[in-house]
This record gives sequence, C-alpha cells and structure tokens, in this order.
Amino acid sequence: MASALIGGLLRSGHDAASLAVVEPYAPQRDKLCQDFPGVAVVAQADSRLGEADLVVWAVKPQMFGEAAAPVQASEASLHLSVMAGIRCETISQATGSARVVRAMPNTPALIGQGIAGLFASAAVSAADRQLVEAVLAPTGRSLWVAAEADLDAVTALSGSGPAYFFYMVEAMMAAGVELGLPAEQARELALATCGGAAALGLQSGESPTLLRERVTSKGGTTHAAISSMEAEGVGAAIQRAVKAAQRRAVELGDEFGAAAGGTAAGQS
Repeated sequence: MASALIGGLLRSGHDAASLAVVEPYAPQRDKLCQDFPGVAVVAQADSRLGEADLVVWAVKPQMFGEAAAPVQASEASLHLSVMAGIRCETISQATGSARVVRAMPNTPALIGQGIAGLFASAAVSAADRQLVEAVLAPTGRSLWVAAEADLDAVTALSGSGPAYFFYMVEAMMAAGVELGLPAEQARELALATCGGAAALGLQSGESPTLLRERVTSKGGTTHAAISSMEAEGVGAAIQRAVKAAQRRAVELGDEFGAAAGGTAAGQS
C-alpha cells in the first residue's frame, strides 16, 4: 500500500525530493530506491519527521508501537494511517498529534481502482481532509464515515471484499472447467463478467436488485442459478461472512490498540 501511495503521488506531479520513506528492511529499502529515484529512503525514523506536513503510517499493526517510538517530534504533523486495528487515540498517544485520519483502503488501490473508507479525529481541519483526499486520489475513490467504529464495517465490506470476489471467481472458474472449458478461458470469462458487471453497477443509477432481475427471466438459465443459490442460502452465508469479518476487525482493534498503546507508553 505504501508503494501504491508513493507511486500515485509521483504520477500526480509531486516532487520526489518532497517525499521521505522509512524502511528498516534493507532489501525492501533498496527496492524502493530503485523504483522511486529521488525519494529519500532511510532505515530509521528521526527528528526530521517533525518537519513533515503529513506522516503516513503503512506498517503492520503489531509493529506500530516500535515504529512510533522515535516519532514524538511529529506532534505538529497530520498523521494518516492505513493500518488495520490501530485506533486514532492510540496513534495520538504514540505521536503526540491530535490530527489523525484513519484510512481503510483495499488492494485494487495498486492499480488506481481502490476505495478507501476514511475517519478523521476531531482536531482534523477541512484543509487536512482535502490533503488526505489528494494523497489517496491516485489510488481510487474514498468516502468519509461518521464514526470510527464504522471503519470496522468498511474493513469487512471493502477492505476484505476483494478476497470474497476472488473466492467467487475461483468457484466460477472451477465450474467452467468442469463443464469442459479450458482453464484460461474459464478465467477470462469469469473475470471479465464480474468486472463488467461491477462497472455496469457503478455507472448505472439503478439498484443491484433491479440489475439482477433484468438478467433473470423466469424459467431461464439465470433463474435456475439464482434459485439454486437461494436454496443453498448463499446470500445469508455472505452476510454472515461479512459480519464475521467485522467482528474480527473489532477484536483486532482491541488487541492491537492495547498492545501498541502499552508499548508507546512504556517508551515515552
């Protein structure tokens, strides 16, 4: 996700010299230097972060406490987190900044087709929101949610959602192969069909229910498929799956938030 953000900023006209990346892992640091010439890539955060207008957190949640320890000098910066589970209060305590925005993006951001749910702490200004939107714009769409807890639902629906999509594509491909199609043709047909249907849904002002019904003639092939899925409880199973993901997002927030907060407090 960090690479997607860096690449997007450079493509949108930002000066490479205005960006700095902290990457402790040497092989990844070398790769970043090769991929993004002119961007400063350092092994450890230091007081220079205090000069940053925006600090972006794109580390594994369990590593946040350790990564945040040298960043106390950035209390004047706006902080944007794309970490799952680390809540605004924990980030504020670790960095000293009350200006925190949490983002929950998804993997299509890698090709500029993602969508991110955003939540801002009370101290975030309108200008701060515009800056965050501009930074994320090259990765796709974004929308603001009213409560931080809503990000758990965003995580369950769109953050994890690409995996649900690919799970369905895998099943469609397997069915196509069982029906006699070559695997590559089944893959192309399944992906193009799902991608086209998604594009139609986004461009149309009509509900997904109406769009589905237009394809479903009573007694036809689609009706047979939908009837089979309804009999198997597929719709209810999908809803249960999304709710299970939301519950796990809440649990991770409790777990990582407490752990990161404790680590940061112990080192401050």
